[in-house]
Amino acid sequence: MKWKILIVAALIIGGVVGYKFYSDKVIAETAKTYETAKVVRTDLIKTVSATGTVQPRDSVEVSGKVTARIQEILVEENDRVTEGQVVAILDGKDFEAKLDQANFTLTNAKQKLDRTERLYKIGAKSLEELQDAQYEYDRAKSAVELAEDDVNQTVITAPMDGIVVGEPKTPGTMAVQGSTNPTVIMRIADLSEKLVKAKVDETDIGSVKVGENATFTVDAYPDKTFRARVLKISQTDTSNSWDTSGSSTSSSSSNAVIYYYVTFSAPDDENLLLPAMTARLDIVVGQVRDALCVPISALKTDAQGSYVERITKDAKGADVAEKVYITVGLYGEEFVEVTGGNLNPGDDVSTTYEAAEKKPVTQGGMGGGRPMRPPPM
Repeated sequence: MKWKILIVAALIIGGVVGYKFYSDKVIAETAKTYETAKVVRTDLIKTVSATGTVQPRDSVEVSGKVTARIQEILVEENDRVTEGQVVAILDGKDFEAKLDQANFTLTNAKQKLDRTERLYKIGAKSLEELQDAQYEYDRAKSAVELAEDDVNQTVITAPMDGIVVGEPKTPGTMAVQGSTNPTVIMRIADLSEKLVKAKVDETDIGSVKVGENATFTVDAYPDKTFRARVLKISQTDTSNSWDTSGSSTSSSSSNAVIYYYVTFSAPDDENLLLPAMTARLDIVVGQVRDALCVPISALKTDAQGSYVERITKDAKGADVAEKVYITVGLYGEEFVEVTGGNLNPGDDVSTTYEAAEKKPVTQGGMGGGRPMRPPPM
């Protein structure tokens, strides 16, 4: 009899212990843990990235107005020049010969005009003959002026203050004049101030405004940050793809990315930036000081709007998630500004992503019915 009582007692104790173990295991498995981050106050900056090219503020290509061989180059690369300074001389022998011939023709025309005037006064010449003599004189005078201008054009002067960039042409080179493809004798650029001309994607161009600040780096000085400011924003895209009249040379399709040119001023007191350097810019398009922020990874949305899950502890120390709806403002790279909602600095918010729960498979298909259970052992 006693052994039966002992067996029953052992079964009861074993059942209680087993239930306690099972209960603790279920609680441990069903208790949720969260990855969290803090609600903070920080300075929030939103930037737009772009790539551009360093350029001088002003530059000019120096070409001749007459076709002649270069006789002498008076400056070298990197020389500083001033407006009006003689920088090159072309061979002017042919033009000087033409000037001498034009002066000879002018002298003869002047003598003929003087003689015709005297004869006209005494009635020996007609008015028509006097007018013809005057016309020949005026034409000869114009020819002299043109010849003198050609001779003067053999002396090439700097059209602006600046620095000679690149090697000038060498003496003996034929300098061809023209409006379409003239010979560039040298280039002069004003490097006292630099510009950066960048391409900005159409998705970002609406955020960029004239006067906004930017920073950029160049490969030559990877550890140095340069400052810039938006000077102007082009009103047409880089390919003029909007022009459907046929005058545009754009071959872009509707799927092509559209870019707009944005020009920046870039102070360079140390004269480190050289033309054609590649500049990688971050344009500051939004800034909030001491903003209340949550990590972007903590932001969630549903039909009611944006929210975060604030994590607190219950009496047993387990994590408890509370849904807190918020309104947001400026987005940065890692944080988003909180402009409304019951959040405070130091609150813990969940950064854990939860996939949608799957409904249990039930008897009678995927619809209603009671949940399917494993077969009895």
